[in-house]
Amino acid sequence: MSEYNLPHGDVDFHVSSAGKRCKTHYWISGELKSGNTPLVVAHGGPGSTHLYVATHIELTKTHGIPVILYDQIGNGLSTHLPEKRGDADFWTVQLFIDELDNLVEKLGISDSYDLLGHSWGGMMGSSFAVRQPKGLRRLVLASSVARMQDWMDAGQKLQKGLPQDVQATISKHEAAGTTDSQDYEQVMEVFYSRHICRVQPLPSGFILDNEWMAQDNTVYHTMNGPSEFHIQGSLKTFDVVSELHKINVVTLVTNGRYDGAQDSVVKKFLNIPKVKWVHFAESSHTPHYEEPERYFKIVGDFLTDDSF
Repeated sequence: MSEYNLPHGDVDFHVSSAGKRCKTHYWISGELKSGNTPLVVAHGGPGSTHLYVATHIELTKTHGIPVILYDQIGNGLSTHLPEKRGDADFWTVQLFIDELDNLVEKLGISDSYDLLGHSWGGMMGSSFAVRQPKGLRRLVLASSVARMQDWMDAGQKLQKGLPQDVQATISKHEAAGTTDSQDYEQVMEVFYSRHICRVQPLPSGFILDNEWMAQDNTVYHTMNGPSEFHIQGSLKTFDVVSELHKINVVTLVTNGRYDGAQDSVVKKFLNIPKVKWVHFAESSHTPHYEEPERYFKIVGDFLTDDSF
């Protein structure tokens, strides 16, 4: 399901180790043959859906940019594989790079497209871009991470700013291995309301996205772990810093003042040769909800203005 009435469909995605036929579900805002370079938006998580980044279709209205949203494999309306829970050899960064390659090819845009990756989507997107894929024109890394250790370090510092009772509850459950308890989930909401999305009540896209993740957290559990700063999954050792110099497209990096992706996290992306960094002073992890007018103007101008 989607909040927006957009044309949508599936593309087949062959994954030999999946043991069954897989598909990627996508949505399109605008006309792919309009003459304007289409933008593919890769959502975060890993394990979220397109729903919380669906507001990027605003770029179609403001800048005439065709926008492609999609649910990554294991999530939303794409193929779910709960039987692969805990299988770190299956849920790899390369799997999602292959899925993105397949999507742009099947949609017929592989000769020219832009890519925006939010959070984990930017981790995958930067790993995708260092391979210098044919057709990639511009890259946006929104509140993303080049080295997971930086994200964990920033998370620990932000945790110290939480109320003492919240800190104590988080520490108790992480030490006891009871991070699947309702008590832990409730106190984590305090962290999320400060450093993930400061808009309250939560936007409907966020709520719908959370509902999907509650139904199946296979990908998040395997690759990330129980929470945003208690990283126990396969991404714990993620580090693309040494390869960032290989990115050969103009890149925009964004983050917020209260973001889990603090300045100390995103500054590693300045190793990209052609890069612009924009900071959002009133936002946390989701400036597209917290400062939408400024955010979409900056992203839209970046994608359409050849002077960048």
